[in-house]
Amino acid sequence: MNLRENVRLAPYTTLELGGPARYFVECASESEVRAALAHAAAHGLPVFVLGGGSNVVFPDAGFPGLVLRVAIGRDQGITFREDKGRAPEISAGAGADWDTLVRGAAERGWTGVECLSGIPGTVGGTPIQNVGAYGQEISETLVRVTGLDRATLEVRTFTADECEFGYRDSRFKRRDRDRYVVLDVTLRLRRDTPPRVRYPELRDAVTRAGPLDAAAPADGVRLVRQTVLALRRAKSMVLDPGDPNARSAGSFFMNPVLSPAAFAELERRWQSGGGAGAIPSFPAGDMVKVPAAWLVEHAGFPKGYRRGGAGVSARHALALVNLGGTSAELLALADAIQAGVEGRFGIRLECEPEVVR
Repeated sequence: MNLRENVRLAPYTTLELGGPARYFVECASESEVRAALAHAAAHGLPVFVLGGGSNVVFPDAGFPGLVLRVAIGRDQGITFREDKGRAPEISAGAGADWDTLVRGAAERGWTGVECLSGIPGTVGGTPIQNVGAYGQEISETLVRVTGLDRATLEVRTFTADECEFGYRDSRFKRRDRDRYVVLDVTLRLRRDTPPRVRYPELRDAVTRAGPLDAAAPADGVRLVRQTVLALRRAKSMVLDPGDPNARSAGSFFMNPVLSPAAFAELERRWQSGGGAGAIPSFPAGDMVKVPAAWLVEHAGFPKGYRRGGAGVSARHALALVNLGGTSAELLALADAIQAGVEGRFGIRLECEPEVVR
């Protein structure tokens, strides 16, 4: 176990923010994770488990304990299985790059994760927040997750149902928060099946790119992936060192899911405040999903808005970007946006990244 001291965390996050970790260790195997957790327990150190750093905000003061970066499967840690008569499966270590997995599935023409193309981060983080984009979620293809109990060091395997998935949610964010270290994930996809394009923006873009209905299923999967990547790139939602708008944690706020009555109240507030036009919305079962980006912009925080060293992306109103500032400045902007949306619309936006206090 290579335990390092006073390691700056900013280079390990897509926001490029965060002070030093008192101790830092990268673990490429289950045994190394066990050793790191045992060391922390023996010395009374708090532990933060880090993956790709694409969904976390560390404070400027850093972290006073041990940051455990999961690197299981980072190098050639993805297995693609295709047995005759059975649905194809993908197994990957928690430290494997997520988009490398998606690219491998698309190259094989397997359907099920193509809409999740271009999302930065590692495989281990996907079941924790039920990663989703463009109408697709990891819960639709996940078969099992293996996790290590941080207290007992026992290994447990969870089925998809046992993960208790919800919108950007799972048991690992709620009742089992900080209890398990994800070790590996297995997905089950489909072959010879046309991709399902449910999100209007993606559907329109795919239609412009090529006739999906006329394409062979495998070609359709690859078309959808390339279209998603193009959409994300246009919004600075892919990693690009040359793009200042890409120094973000992706979508900073989750789309509110409202009851019909709550949505009617939102419409009333919008119209009584002089708002013109309809509020964009999407069905979510018996509920109504409202784009948080629309709420942010109409609460007075347009694309390109800047406050000190933090701002709203010039390309996507949901992405807060580091413009050479500090974590404190970024979080102050997030607080201001939450207060502004709540004051204008009566809705409290929920942060999507994990904010380490």
